[in-house]
Amino acid sequence: MSTAHDLGPVPARLTVSVELVQQLIAEQFPHWADLPVRPVADGGWDNSTFHLGPDMSVRLPTAAEYALAVEKEHRWLPRLAEQLPLPVPTPLARGGPGCGYPFAWSVYRWLPGDPVTAGTVTDGTVDPVRFALDLAGFLAALQRIDPTDGPPPGVHNWFRGSTLRTYDAATRTALEALDGRLGTGLDVGLAREVWSAALDARWDRVPVWFHGDVAAGNLLLRDGRLAAVIDFGTCGVGDPSCDLAGAWTLLDAAGRRAFRDRLAVDEATWARGRGWALWKALTTCAQSVDRDDEASRTARRTLGAVFEEYRSAAA
Repeated sequence: MSTAHDLGPVPARLTVSVELVQQLIAEQFPHWADLPVRPVADGGWDNSTFHLGPDMSVRLPTAAEYALAVEKEHRWLPRLAEQLPLPVPTPLARGGPGCGYPFAWSVYRWLPGDPVTAGTVTDGTVDPVRFALDLAGFLAALQRIDPTDGPPPGVHNWFRGSTLRTYDAATRTALEALDGRLGTGLDVGLAREVWSAALDARWDRVPVWFHGDVAAGNLLLRDGRLAAVIDFGTCGVGDPSCDLAGAWTLLDAAGRRAFRDRLAVDEATWARGRGWALWKALTTCAQSVDRDDEASRTARRTLGAVFEEYRSAAA
């Protein structure tokens, strides 16, 4: 699930309670008013997510910036869903402001499954190559969908699918903050080299659909297989290299090779994908430089994977 805003100050977030969700449901969808409402564990940053009864979910944006995705999802997810090989969320109803809550919100069919974690590929939960091929197959199908009139990169998705130069200032700020403070093997000089190579890798192809946040919490497993892909708030039409970041954040070396081969990724697009993974990991490390929490450990593992793969490719 998407995490904090990546450009400029983090938007002020609303706290959404079970009681508020119950009030909104009762007011706007009274036929569901008797269904129980429960918060979803790790319910996300951009949206607060709740169970509604046994087979639905409610997603409420936590800030105005995140609410921009609601209309997009209601328009496009039903069209995408019918052309994809795995289930994705499709909206059942659209709510509006009420009970003191100021934004549009959504009711979805609940998709069962266990969220992928940062250790899923290495702890034996899945076959790493099969998982990589399943993920690549989903993204390949997404890219084949007609992009006509699809949403271009913009504020609605934090400019995913646009040029990496959008994030250049933030990345260089993170590099300055981390210079001399990363542990052994996490070389800031090498990070600058990888980032420069990503910026120099041009993209001049026809825009295609992308998900925009291929991250652990947005992928669901059942019986050890990729079973669903959720949270399309950052989706759009543009450069799909942002969807390659998972090659370094989620996959091992064997999975990464299978993933790239299945998608037939060219050198320039692969370099930009590496840049997307690097940017996110660096900014996370810079924000947590004095902490040793799961987010910082995951970011450091990603940096290690980026550096190892980059050195291997250059050898």
